[in-house]
Amino acid sequence: MPESKRRKKKSASTEPQTYKPESSNPRWLVPTMLSLMVAGLAWIVLFYLTSGRADLPLPFLGQWNLAVGFALIIAGFSLTTRWK
Repeated sequence: MPESKRRKKKSASTEPQTYKPESSNPRWLVPTMLSLMVAGLAWIVLFYLTSGRADLPLPFLGQWNLAVGFALIIAGFSLTTRWK
């Protein structure tokens, strides 16, 4: 049975190796991510604490204030996918 030919390896001296540092996070990523998550949590807590009395944070939204809070939290978590 015939054997296949082996490939020749390129020598290290013929091709210069270039060093590419890993790209780091943008400076705005972590503060924005954490701010969105904390703001969403604060929005929901504020809504629950004042739902019987003052209807804060936005009274015209009613129960949709929960959706706003969760949307902020989800936006923060979506930024975690870009974190390296």
